[in-house]
Amino acid sequence: MTSPTLPAAAAGTWTLGNLTVNRLGFGAMRLTGGRPFDPDARPSDRAQAIAVLRRAVDLGVNHIDTAGFYFSSLRSANELINSALAPYPDDLVITTKVGPGRDPQGESIARATPGQLRGQVEENIRSLGRDYLDVVNLRWGLRMGSIAEHFGAMADLRQAGLIRHLGVSAVKPEHLAEAQAIAPVVCVQNPYSVDLMRQADTLLRVCGEQGVAFVPFFVIAGHGREDGATSADGADVEAIARAHGATAAQIRLAWTLHQGPHVLAIPGTGNPDHLEENVAAAAIRLTPDELARLNSIPASAS
Repeated sequence: MTSPTLPAAAAGTWTLGNLTVNRLGFGAMRLTGGRPFDPDARPSDRAQAIAVLRRAVDLGVNHIDTAGFYFSSLRSANELINSALAPYPDDLVITTKVGPGRDPQGESIARATPGQLRGQVEENIRSLGRDYLDVVNLRWGLRMGSIAEHFGAMADLRQAGLIRHLGVSAVKPEHLAEAQAIAPVVCVQNPYSVDLMRQADTLLRVCGEQGVAFVPFFVIAGHGREDGATSADGADVEAIARAHGATAAQIRLAWTLHQGPHVLAIPGTGNPDHLEENVAAAAIRLTPDELARLNSIPASAS
C-alpha cells in the first residue's frame, strides 16, 4: 500500500466504491501533447511522458484519470500509461471515460449511442492492458437531457464484469439522481475551479451528502480549459501564493482540496517540474481568511 509519508498522501484519502485513493491524483490528458481529438497537435515527448507517469506513482499518486479519446497523432494516453506502469501496482486505480470517441475510420464521435459504449469500454480495456476497468465515467453534457438509457447500458457492462464502478461526467444534479436510481455512482467529474463554473457548488454539496467523490477538472486551467493555464490568475490568488511561497497553480489545487473531504484533484501535466509542484500542493493548508478571500472571486459560468 502507498505510504502515508509520500507527498500525494498529504491531503488524505477517499474511496471510490471499495477502492481507496489519495485525494491528490493525476490527469493524463496533457500527456499526449494536445487537446483531446487533436490529431494535428505536436506529439509530446514519449520518454518524458513515461517518466512523468512513473514519477507520479513514486510520489504516491494512486489515482490516474484517462480516456480513450486522449490522443494526438502519435500518442495515446492509455498506451503511455500501459507502457509506463504495467504491471500495475496493486493499489493503483485507473479511471477512464466513455461517450466521446472515434469511429472505425478515425472520425470523432461526440457521443456514442448506448450500443456503442461496450466497444469503447473494451477498447479502454485493451489499450490499458487490463482484464476490467476500475472506474468508468459516462461523459454526458450539461445541456443534455435524460441520461437513463446510456447509463443503463453502462450498468449492464458493470453487471457483465467489464467495469467495477461507475461514474458520470459533465452532469447536473438531476442527471446524478437519474443515474443513482439505476446503479451506484462513485464519482462525478465536472468543470470547476476557483473562478469557473461555481454553479457546480450545489452538485459538490449533493455529492458530499451522498458519499460520492466530486472530481473537478480545469482546476488549474480555469478559463483556459483544454488549452491549458493562462497567466491571468488574479490578485487574490497571486497574493495568497506569495504568502505560502507557492505557485498560483498550487493555490488553485489547495483551494480545491479544501472544498470537502470527498473532493479529489486530478491535475495533469507532461512537465516533470510541474508534476512535483502539483503533488506538493496536497500539503498546503489555507487559513479561513484565505479561503474566504478565494471564495469571493467572481466565477464565470463557462
